[in-house]
Amino acid sequence: MGQGAAPRRMQAYDGELGAAVARAQQGDEAAFAVAYRLVQPGLLGYLRGLVGDDAEDVASDAWLEIARDLGRFQGDGAGFRGWTATIARHRALDHLRRQRVRPRPAVLEQDVLDLPGPQSTHDQALEALSTEHALELVRGLPRDQAEAVLLRVVVGLDGPAAARVLGKRPGAVRTAAHRGLKRLARQLGADGVTDETPRTLGEST
Repeated sequence: MGQGAAPRRMQAYDGELGAAVARAQQGDEAAFAVAYRLVQPGLLGYLRGLVGDDAEDVASDAWLEIARDLGRFQGDGAGFRGWTATIARHRALDHLRRQRVRPRPAVLEQDVLDLPGPQSTHDQALEALSTEHALELVRGLPRDQAEAVLLRVVVGLDGPAAARVLGKRPGAVRTAAHRGLKRLARQLGADGVTDETPRTLGEST
């Protein structure tokens, strides 16, 4: 699977997601359930990368806010994914402040030993981001790199959308994602990282 496959896969759902959100805004509970089913896996992966084992609780808080404020949302399916990621991020940061948790240092040797070996390709490293071990590795990245990788690869946002969630310029997010993925690839024992990576991670035009 190529580096752009996760965003492309998410985009394939955006038509269905946008339609479900529009129906949910008119009071269709079944449509809200469809929107939840499409968004929750990526949102939960993002939150696991930020708050670890507390992701389910933070996601529940986020969905309560999403449901409460749904009528105020304006946009399409891709916009809804970005909007929900923004809400989830705020809830995660609130949670971290309450817990006084600081990002853990990258002491990850055991995690690396448990991950695919040197024969793995860069694409396999990205595919492995769905695993708990890989999310632990992501949590060891600098915060800006971790969030950029999670939003781009796990949530599937494009460059500008990820930048809006983080309140940063798209170029800064693209650079952070590139650096984070290169570091993850090294930690996963992967090869095949080339200078082509920034282009494949580039923002959509």
